[in-house]
Amino acid sequence: MSRVRVGVIGAGVWATTSHLPTLMKRANEIEMIGVCRKGGDELEKVAAQFNFKVASEDYQDVLKAGIDLCVVSSPVSLHFEHAKAALESGAHVLIEKPVTINPEHAWELVELAKRLERHVVVAFGWNYLPTYRRARELWGKTGVGKIEHVMVHMSSGIRELLSGTSLSSTGDPNDVVDTRTWTDPKISGGGYGQAQLSHALGWILGITHLRARSAFCFSGGPDGAPVELHDAIAMRFEGGASGTVSGASAHGAQGIRHQMEYRVFGSEGQLHADLERDRLMYWRAGGERQEPSLPIDAGSYHCEGPPLALLDLILGRQVENLSPIELGARTVETLEAVYRSISSGLPEKVTI
Repeated sequence: MSRVRVGVIGAGVWATTSHLPTLMKRANEIEMIGVCRKGGDELEKVAAQFNFKVASEDYQDVLKAGIDLCVVSSPVSLHFEHAKAALESGAHVLIEKPVTINPEHAWELVELAKRLERHVVVAFGWNYLPTYRRARELWGKTGVGKIEHVMVHMSSGIRELLSGTSLSSTGDPNDVVDTRTWTDPKISGGGYGQAQLSHALGWILGITHLRARSAFCFSGGPDGAPVELHDAIAMRFEGGASGTVSGASAHGAQGIRHQMEYRVFGSEGQLHADLERDRLMYWRAGGERQEPSLPIDAGSYHCEGPPLALLDLILGRQVENLSPIELGARTVETLEAVYRSISSGLPEKVTI
């Protein structure tokens, strides 16, 4: 393969400000073939900016043009349809998180990718940053024994976006989105859980390899908010471990640095990762402690890792997929139980 042929389904603000500029850093290895999005003026602008040969509001036109790498960054309610069609066309897929709303759809994509021998990378950007890589390395060497309890906290400045009072999803007021992508539950599947806790779950489930079995959630937010802005989740994992996951929508003035903290307690030790303060610590029951140094801003978010990993995988290079579709499916099934609990007011079992 001389150049990887790239197509995009859903060229919204995140695709055009993150995924495509990242791929263009390796412009000598790619060829921009086709792009799809709604809105003729916006479509024409994206096509011209990235030199796409085909531009259409019908995603099938992108697939028919013949592509090797498909970026699926449409609203989550359309991910399954678009990712399935891309895989069946022969393309490898970069899919935005959350992977789907329905966990059955997510696991169907897992099986389809396996059967067709296609790579699928989920856009969990934190899973490619230094804290995750170092935590995963140490976990493989020492672990914490049998996992007994997990604590997760996340906060990010998207209160205005989820409230429908801001059109910016990137912090740049010039990057305007259709707020329904975030605030209409039929399109988004929910609020803070879908928009942000999908990231947090992708991190902790990736490190620990845990799988949720049940969840109970209290949600919150101001009166009149279209989706939930805050989540307080109690969980039970496969194997018996308990867990708590807290998510909070902060005001945009918080800035771009997210609060992200993880603690894992086990029979033989403990892990603590604080991505806001660039700290990572392991304790062993016998008193051993490791606190590896991390680069400055190690936990500051960007999403260059996933698209570049997929490009390397397609080109046959020896890189690891740190955000595989199977991990995405485990986050989807967890969040689906969370949202059923919000509706029922009861603990809900993971159904897959």
